[in-house]
Amino acid sequence: MRRLGKVLHISKRGSVILRTDKTPPVGSRSIVLDKKAQEVGVIIDVFGPVKEPYVAIRPRRDFDTSKLVGQMLYLKKK
Repeated sequence: MRRLGKVLHISKRGSVILRTDKTPPVGSRSIVLDKKAQEVGVIIDVFGPVKEPYVAIRPRRDFDTSKLVGQMLYLKKK
């Protein structure tokens, strides 16, 4: 697992938004995990400044995103 970043907030559309220091891959290869190694979702968008981009994550339907704000998320290594 590679550290991705700390969750800033949940968007109105339900995406999990965080800031990272390195641009991650987008799509099905980008599985995001929480600190307990449970799958949170996948990265759907990377936007903002190149040095510290923001990342939008589409959470799994059965995952409770309300407890994620302030938590560190990780990128699963393939």
